[in-house]
Amino acid sequence: MTALPAGTKAPDFTLPTTPDQKVSLSEFKGRNIILVFYPADWSPVCGDQLALYNELREQFEEFNASLVGISVDGIWCHLAFEKDRGFHFTLLSDFEPKGEVARRYGVYRHEDGITERALFVVDGEGVIRYSFVSPVGVNPGAAGILKALHAITAKEGRAA
Repeated sequence: MTALPAGTKAPDFTLPTTPDQKVSLSEFKGRNIILVFYPADWSPVCGDQLALYNELREQFEEFNASLVGISVDGIWCHLAFEKDRGFHFTLLSDFEPKGEVARRYGVYRHEDGITERALFVVDGEGVIRYSFVSPVGVNPGAAGILKALHAITAKEGRAA
C-alpha cells in the first residue's frame, strides 16, 4: 500500500474525537488542514512529534491551517494522552473499524495493526498538497509541513 500522493483529492471521513462528538474532514472546507497519522499514543517518538506540532499551532494558524492527529488508539486513550501532554488540537480515533481511514489514505500497517507515521497537508479545496511517510521511529519534524503551507499561500497570492 502506498500513501496517497500530492495532487489527489483527500478522501472525506468522519471519526470520533470524544465519546459523543465526531469530526469530518469536510468541516474544514476553506481551511488548510494538516493530517498527522501516527502509530500510537504514549510512544516516545509520537509524543515528541505531537508536542512539536502543539508548539507550532500559532504558526500553522497563520497559514489558515488546522492540525488533526489520527491514530488507531481509542477515544479514552486519546483523551488521557491529550490531557497529560497539554495538547490543544484535535485527536481522532480510527479505532473501529480499525484503521479504516488510514487504509483509505494508504498508510495502515497491516502487519503491525497501526498507522504509518505520515503527514498530509490538504488545501482548502480538499486536495492533498503534501504527502510524506517517515520511518516509524523517526520524528519527521515540521519543515515539510511549513514548506507546503508556504506553497499553498503563494499559490493563493497572499502572504502568511
